[in-house]
Amino acid sequence: MLEYFTSLNDHNLPYPDTIHPILVHFVIAMVLFAFACDVIGYFTGNTRLFEVSWWNMLVATIAIFVAIIFGQFEAGLAQPYTLAKSALNLHTLIGWSLSGIITAITAWRYVIRTRNPQKLPIYYLGAGLVLIVIVGLQVYLGDQLVWVYGLHTVPVVEALKDGVLR
Repeated sequence: MLEYFTSLNDHNLPYPDTIHPILVHFVIAMVLFAFACDVIGYFTGNTRLFEVSWWNMLVATIAIFVAIIFGQFEAGLAQPYTLAKSALNLHTLIGWSLSGIITAITAWRYVIRTRNPQKLPIYYLGAGLVLIVIVGLQVYLGDQLVWVYGLHTVPVVEALKDGVLR
């Protein structure tokens, strides 16, 4: 039974496929949806959307840490080759930074919500826009790791095992 826990599959993972992208896409969707709700609520005066945004940011704040844990685990198992290391390192750095940024923005949002849940400062929307840009950069780097460098794809894993990539 222990051999099933210690053996890696053809994706170099102990489970069927990567979990990090699933969790990350969840976080991305929640952050983008929260920002959209804030912008629409701000310009239409529909303050109920501020509550939707708040809960999305709260769940995204929790989920990003779970995504990072799986990302760190899966990055370690990926055995990145030389060309992929710089993109992976930058992706890791921005990922950890995003966890702090999202946490700070969610904390700020909590303060705004407790003071006046019917009003949202324009500066908060500006911070949300900056967050969206950083998330976009992170998505680009993550796509690059999969679609350009092929981390956790069968051909790249086989090439690493055969010593073709270093």
